[in-house]
Amino acid sequence: MESEIHMTGPVCLIENTNGRLMTNPEALKILSAITQPVVVVAIVGLYRTGKSYLMNKLAGKKKGFSLGSTVQSHTKGIWMWCVSHPKKPDHILVLLDTEGLGDVEKGDNQNDSWIFALAVLLSSTFVYNSMGTINQQAMDQLHYVTELTNRIRSKSSPDENDYEGEDSADFVSFFPDFVWTLRDFSLDLEANGQPITADEYLEYSLKLKQVTSQKDKNFNLPRLCIRKFFPKKKCFVFDRPVHRKKLTQLEKLHDEDLDPDFVQQVADFCSYIFTNSKTKTLSGGIKVNGPRLESLVLTYVSAISSGDLPCMENAVLALAQIENSAAVQKAIAHYDQQMGQKVQLPTETLQELLDLHRASEREAIEVFIRSSFKDVDHLFQKELAAQLDKKRDDFCEQNRKASSDRCSALLQDIFSPLEEEVKAGIYSKPGGYRLFIQKLQDLKTKYHEEPRKGIQAEEMLQMYLKSKESMTDAILQTDQTLTAKEKEIEVERVKAESAQASAKMLEEMQRKNEQMMEQKERSYQEHVKQLTEKMERDRAQLLQEQERTLALKLQEQERLLKEGFENESRRMQNEIRNLQNAMRPPRRRCTIS
Repeated sequence: MESEIHMTGPVCLIENTNGRLMTNPEALKILSAITQPVVVVAIVGLYRTGKSYLMNKLAGKKKGFSLGSTVQSHTKGIWMWCVSHPKKPDHILVLLDTEGLGDVEKGDNQNDSWIFALAVLLSSTFVYNSMGTINQQAMDQLHYVTELTNRIRSKSSPDENDYEGEDSADFVSFFPDFVWTLRDFSLDLEANGQPITADEYLEYSLKLKQVTSQKDKNFNLPRLCIRKFFPKKKCFVFDRPVHRKKLTQLEKLHDEDLDPDFVQQVADFCSYIFTNSKTKTLSGGIKVNGPRLESLVLTYVSAISSGDLPCMENAVLALAQIENSAAVQKAIAHYDQQMGQKVQLPTETLQELLDLHRASEREAIEVFIRSSFKDVDHLFQKELAAQLDKKRDDFCEQNRKASSDRCSALLQDIFSPLEEEVKAGIYSKPGGYRLFIQKLQDLKTKYHEEPRKGIQAEEMLQMYLKSKESMTDAILQTDQTLTAKEKEIEVERVKAESAQASAKMLEEMQRKNEQMMEQKERSYQEHVKQLTEKMERDRAQLLQEQERTLALKLQEQERLLKEGFENESRRMQNEIRNLQNAMRPPRRRCTIS
């Protein structure tokens, strides 16, 4: 059942108290209840640049996130507002508003860098909000983007956090789309006397300089980082909404009180975000819901608090540990439910029980495969296989006991009158032995005719008859009408019948063992079959992601060549070559043994 979201306003998701980042349990509880996929939009920018106004608009409200000078110290950190997505049914829009960067009262640039990095890591669309035009000052203020490789690791290997050795393709697959919003924009959008779009203005502003000095390197670095880490970019410009003196009353003003161009620009921005912002997705096509976003928040903040760098790969693996463990339990619960509905013990044959187990097992594996991801070395599927094997063995034991109990009750009910007659001496007379044998055969026939005795039927009968051999022999020996020779023949007949029954039981046990071995092999093959299919789907998904990243890399390389930056182009070519090598199918053998 899908969760309903009723947040009347934002709550603090990550608190920033005295420079220390901590998660807020109340916000995490809200996330844990969201079962739908989430679209996460985070906004970052300098202090008092109107970030919160845009986020309130995305929430469809005039008030919510604190605006401008009303921000107090207790509103530091990252604030969250979850609302139903206005254009994507069955999705939740998670809005993340961050404290203003560069606040002189805070005096801690490192803290700002962590806020910036967390906004990048958690969002599917990252909005950078600034005032005025994209000039060198604006680029200098965006120095946080140049620090991302010093703040984030893409992989858990220790050598991956060095920028020179870092492959930006690893980041591109995790990083969000980039939207730059320019507030109080006063220039005409044109280049070389020709009108241009806001997107073209952004691309023009991100052009590199030929490097002849350190100053040129400093000029290029933030631009190069944006181009490499955020291949998909968008730009929006906004006129000043009202006269400067009225800006503090912005949340109280109606649209008719604002500049009409600004109102339309805000509407265009919201429409773009609603239409184009993607579901937050992890490597491998794993769509993020509330609990998964909660796990990412906890993992990243925990890493920062402990002095480590947030690692995207570790965060996904930590999430996989939680979800795969739950997937095992979900699969076992499904198996229990199916067997509980289908199985009536005792079953007539072992094969009947094994067939029911196999059908339920197949469905349980399907449940696990659907719910699990990144099961490294198939550890959780092995755990599932072990639990299902134990469940099967437990059912077999329950089936054996149920059959034994049923047969014991039947034998008592059917044969107790005969035992009473023997005690009364009815068969201790001439000709009594033949009467006893006839009655015994009749009762055995009656026992065989009883339904649902289960797999222990013959064994329990033979055990009963063996326990009464002394009684049968006593009746035989006291029958005066039989000669010694006839008695000897009868003893041999009884022995032969008993031996034949034992041989039949041994043959039945061997057949049951063969059925169990065959079932174990079928279980293994079912696991391998479904795992192989999942690996093929995952491989296709990964290849699709890599092809998308490759296409973006090739476009960027082409732009670098056109702009005459051969060194950067060669570096990009190395990344492209690494990505192409990674796209080659691995030689892997699927096994869960």
